[in-house]
Amino acid sequence: MIEKRSFESLGHADHGWLNARHHFSFANYYEPARMGWGKIRVWNDDEIAPNSGFPAHPHRDMEIITYVRSGAITHKDSMGNEGRTAAGDVQVMSAGTGVRHAEYNLEAEPTTIFQIWIEPKRLGGAPSWGTKPFPKNSRSGQFVTLASGFAEDIAEGGALPIRADARVLGATLKAGETLTYAVGEGRHAYLVPATGGVSVNGERLAARDGAAIGGGQTVTITADADSELVLVDAE
Repeated sequence: MIEKRSFESLGHADHGWLNARHHFSFANYYEPARMGWGKIRVWNDDEIAPNSGFPAHPHRDMEIITYVRSGAITHKDSMGNEGRTAAGDVQVMSAGTGVRHAEYNLEAEPTTIFQIWIEPKRLGGAPSWGTKPFPKNSRSGQFVTLASGFAEDIAEGGALPIRADARVLGATLKAGETLTYAVGEGRHAYLVPATGGVSVNGERLAARDGAAIGGGQTVTITADADSELVLVDAE
């Protein structure tokens, strides 16, 4: 099963400084058929105006992954962490028992991000934060694990750790290139082309469309144009 969710069908909120699209129900966007996909609870497509951003606010018991598509995001939290994550790179925050954080675009250009929330496998625990660069050339023609709750990915591939039975993966494909991905039984995958466009088992996705992919199948992804892909595989 593959369910396409076109960019035009996503929830939309324009706050002036923030122009957001919601793949799943979020804030004032409520769609009972899109409350989540397995343990994937939020996938927001955000454009943040220069010198603006999210002031300090709290979270708890959620794994929050930020994939920066363009520009950069600057993070500061109640644990004393501060850092800047640039285009193509990833930051993760395990909210655990509770944390306050702020995310700002301090650049002279708009910053665009995917913000992804995944439910943790266990509640509680001390909060944590991390960021890491992931050069796009290392993802050419293949999925690379960017964040993971599986020890082998963290030890072998240097993925950022999250506290969920999930992986966040990235790939780049040249026009005409093909990639396959097997979604395990009982798993839930969600794929979004950040740029370009692809066909997934013949279903065409333009940039920023989403595809909810059910478990127990192998999908063939063919690039219709040079494309940058983000995929989450979760329970």
